[in-house]
Amino acid sequence: MSTREPAIVGLGVTAMSTAPAGEASVLAAEAIAAALADAGVARSEVDGLLVGSSQGVRPDRVGVQLAAQAGFGDLRLLEHVEIKGATTVAMVERAVLALRSGTARAVLCVFADAPIRARGGAGSTYAHSGGVSGVRGLERASGVLGSVPTYALLAARWLHVTGGAAEDLCAVALGARAWALGNPAAVQRTPLDADGYLASPLVAAPLRRLDCARPVNGAVAVLLTADPALGDPRRVVVRGSGRAHPVRRRRAGAESWFGGGRPAVDAALAEAGMVRADLDVLELYDPFTVVTLALLEEYGFCAPGEAGALARGGALGPGGELPTNTGGGQLSGFYLQGMTPLAEAVVQLRGAGGDRQVPDAATALVGGLGGRSDHHACLVLEAA
Repeated sequence: MSTREPAIVGLGVTAMSTAPAGEASVLAAEAIAAALADAGVARSEVDGLLVGSSQGVRPDRVGVQLAAQAGFGDLRLLEHVEIKGATTVAMVERAVLALRSGTARAVLCVFADAPIRARGGAGSTYAHSGGVSGVRGLERASGVLGSVPTYALLAARWLHVTGGAAEDLCAVALGARAWALGNPAAVQRTPLDADGYLASPLVAAPLRRLDCARPVNGAVAVLLTADPALGDPRRVVVRGSGRAHPVRRRRAGAESWFGGGRPAVDAALAEAGMVRADLDVLELYDPFTVVTLALLEEYGFCAPGEAGALARGGALGPGGELPTNTGGGQLSGFYLQGMTPLAEAVVQLRGAGGDRQVPDAATALVGGLGGRSDHHACLVLEAA
């Protein structure tokens, strides 16, 4: 493998807070400083900055103004990227293109979110995303606020189509929590069993509170370069990427939730010259337990209708044959959209996972999911 391949050479992760703490721009600057320190790269050597932010935090969302706020100048590449939960992968893809073309030498990608405020929780912040006109306006008038009720519809549809049961959702939650016990950065590290899961209240049937990711105030940044003289020697090479945008119409006669995502995985694997069996860990976008199950089937890691049995059999958890969301994912780790799976993949491929480390992990799939399963984006990463 060429050492001049674009690679992640720095990782910065802030503390994750479930209480009001920090503005998004401040958290982003903190993550950037941590990534540069991790890479051993000076701020003056960075000539590219890509910024992602949550659509659910309008007034203080970070954008290109972060360059000035974080002390940068004379950048060759500066963009605000936004494809919802697919944004992180899109930023990495953009960075790779710039590095390969020579239009940048060192590119930072950062995502920051601060939905938890002194007045009103994260739920109220996200519930106001999407606007009040058109279809979203009709939804709001009907009481469908934010992602939880819409993904509850997805969950009900998935259980109906596959013949699955609540036990399948429970198994995903338990697996994520088992991984989180080994992750000091996880915000939910209390041991969890089936009784504890069933004791969590229903939020929007069939989803319980523990079926839903818990938002945090925090930020993650990664530094990419193709220059072998820059960055941490524990390089994580970007071997392939792929995207798929089904552009769902959600009208009668069409499937509203599933299908259309597999080409993103196929494209990323083809570019990497790998097959699914070559992947050591899966870091999937998991805002809700049902999403993990749906993506395992849609992305071709099991046959339709088999994901629930995989989860119940322990395949996704520690010691399983398909290690998935090894830091606890968004469900028990922390919810920073696509940066959550990317950060954990870097940790695993560096061999820095501690108690949660997957032995000999050398390859990983990172998944990003935007909207209501509308945007799929994937990376294949490999330890150099």
